[in-house]
Amino acid sequence: MTEAAKVVAVTGASSGIGEATARRLAADGHSLFLGARRTDRLDALTKEITAAGGSAAFRRLDVTDATDVRAFVSATRERYGRVDVVVNNAGVMPLSPLEALKTDEWDRMIDVNVRGVLHGIAAALPTMRAQGGGHFVNIASVGAYEVSPTAAVYCATKFAVRAISEGLRQESAGDIRVTLISPGVTESELADTISDPVARETMRTYRAVALPASAIADAIAYAISQPPQVDVNEVIVRPAASAQ
Repeated sequence: MTEAAKVVAVTGASSGIGEATARRLAADGHSLFLGARRTDRLDALTKEITAAGGSAAFRRLDVTDATDVRAFVSATRERYGRVDVVVNNAGVMPLSPLEALKTDEWDRMIDVNVRGVLHGIAAALPTMRAQGGGHFVNIASVGAYEVSPTAAVYCATKFAVRAISEGLRQESAGDIRVTLISPGVTESELADTISDPVARETMRTYRAVALPASAIADAIAYAISQPPQVDVNEVIVRPAASAQ
């Protein structure tokens, strides 16, 4: 158990990086409040964590709904008395060429990947200010640094997460820590949202070498374990055998 156990709220916790993060942080002794739309998975994960001696609870969460995110953060505070860390992890990646004009999918990526992060910040920042500190961990992507065909809108959303994170860091004067975690290819369900056949086939090849989600959870655990005067700002984690 860590010497400085924290209360950590995790969005998109029902699978992939969010699920792995919940397991890792619970094992480190942190108290978890988990959010996602698939409550059956959250329930199973919460029971697994508590059966192993950890502390976890959950609530259904739609990060595109600002009111729902405020309620999620409020529920975290009501259960544990404070909110030390928010991991803004929820994301979608329905890649397609721009000429496919999948505007509904563009909107969905903007709503989840950008507005979802902003909603998490807006919901938790007042609480963190009032309690004298806190930590946002925002999950971006290597797509926050480079653009590839079929990924223009997805990369744009991750560039935005990077910009938002840096802006929040500069405005925080040291009391609010901000970490941007940018995974390379990682085992997750993100590619399952790709409806465009060309993009789906390209991504199958691209994802042939992938990190386990636990590798990203380890990076998150490292960032939040640092002493208050240390702010880990950006971490990029790629598969060693991949050029991407």
